Amino acid sequence: MNRRHFLTSASLVVARSLLAASGAEKSRLGICTFSCHQRWKLTQPTNAADFYRYARELGAEGVQSPLRGCEPNTIRDLVEQTGGYYEGELRLPKTESDLAAFETEVRQTREAGAFVARAVFTNGRRYEAFPTLADFRAFQEQAQQTLALIEPVLKKHGLKLAIENHKDHTTEELVGMMKAISSEWIGVLVDTGNNLALLEEPHAVVEALAPFALSVHLKDMAVQASDDGFLLSEVPLGSGFLDLPRMIATLRKVNPGIVINLEMATRDPLRIPCLTDVYFTTFPERKATHLDAAMKLVKANPPKQQPPAVSGKPIAQVLAEEEANNRQGLDWMNKRCRA
Repeated sequence: MNRRHFLTSASLVVARSLLAASGAEKSRLGICTFSCHQRWKLTQPTNAADFYRYARELGAEGVQSPLRGCEPNTIRDLVEQTGGYYEGELRLPKTESDLAAFETEVRQTREAGAFVARAVFTNGRRYEAFPTLADFRAFQEQAQQTLALIEPVLKKHGLKLAIENHKDHTTEELVGMMKAISSEWIGVLVDTGNNLALLEEPHAVVEALAPFALSVHLKDMAVQASDDGFLLSEVPLGSGFLDLPRMIATLRKVNPGIVINLEMATRDPLRIPCLTDVYFTTFPERKATHLDAAMKLVKANPPKQQPPAVSGKPIAQVLAEEEANNRQGLDWMNKRCRA
């Protein structure tokens, strides 16, 4: 840890502690686009304003969403009129040639009223996206270069970027990247369930990432043993095995004003093939250090009810089930997550 990082981290901790003590900030409760991904891809909404209106009907205070063709002033005026919030979603540049387009997105997102935007380094899952360890290391190096490239742009426009733990980096790797960049403009979007796919205990993940947290994807999880590992599912809040109140309290203790966005993905269970050799290609040491504990956790937490699935169902049924899951999640949040 260098002196700059120490001072930056210490300042953030002191500031957030003072806010917590004074009660000066209250977190907001809303929803992200992937919680409505079936509706997003199969029907309306088509942009941030349409999604915001729909989310408010569901019971959300606000949304996390890309603008997707929406004029910044449209979403800003809509949010101001209704007393909600807007968090952005950005595509990260890989080279300097991409930086101008990224800066335009940052500027527009800030003009739309966002103070925080979400981003991911990759949409692929680590154990599926990278065929060799060398491929992953090249990706990791690129990700670190990207953070250095975008930090001045974020600072210039006053927009904070929350990088999601997105089944790509382990918690230790992501914490290391945050310490290396050591910037108030770059932090983490804490997803409460994703790192189960990397064989990590979810409550420990939240505790480790909380000091860097700028936003949240709140989800509950179910696990089921399978022949090659286990199946991982998002389930209605309160019906999985995560201690969500504990996670929320951990995050709010560090960042009292953090926005909590529901991410209840109505889809088929994800296959986590951790009993195969290829799964460990990009982190070979993890087989010895994490596999046994992960499989014990899976066996100790059978599903309380049948997890969601969509295969073979009519589109209308999938959309209805997704909406029901989101209404349930937002109702649970409004009853259980109020500061």
